[in-house]
Amino acid sequence: MAKRNKVDEYADRVKETLADAWLPEIYRQRVLAKRSRAYNFEGLTANAPEIQHTLLGVELKVGRRRMLCPDLATARYLAIFARVGCDSVAVPYDITKVSQLADELESSWHRAFLLADHYTAAESENFKSRLRRKLSANIKTEINEAGAGTAVPEFKQNTRQNLER
Repeated sequence: MAKRNKVDEYADRVKETLADAWLPEIYRQRVLAKRSRAYNFEGLTANAPEIQHTLLGVELKVGRRRMLCPDLATARYLAIFARVGCDSVAVPYDITKVSQLADELESSWHRAFLLADHYTAAESENFKSRLRRKLSANIKTEINEAGAGTAVPEFKQNTRQNLER
């Protein structure tokens, strides 16, 4: 059995501490479990996303690319996944849930890195940087493996009422 890297051990410790508050876990349980639609970032690399308010509405700027968003909550939600560098993600179809999910996902993102800094207080800056990159890569991998769901949400076509009594 191969010896585990110290960075991997710390990354696993952060994930175990967060448990259900781990960003990919929130994504699987709260987004993919409900009706959602897929959103592709189409070749974007992990970057510092910016939310911009323009005359046309809210835009999410990632690198040189600008994406029009229907509202601020959706822009915040997508910014989290753009920061991670995901290829595609599921966006909840129920727009009333997007703001709360964006809050939870942002909180999870920041808590993961705060825990990493706490656990590695005695380590070098180089080691801390490697751990942050490892956490970010783990989050991206788990979200990409979970997938983005369907491009169009499912609608139940059966509207026929049960006439038997």
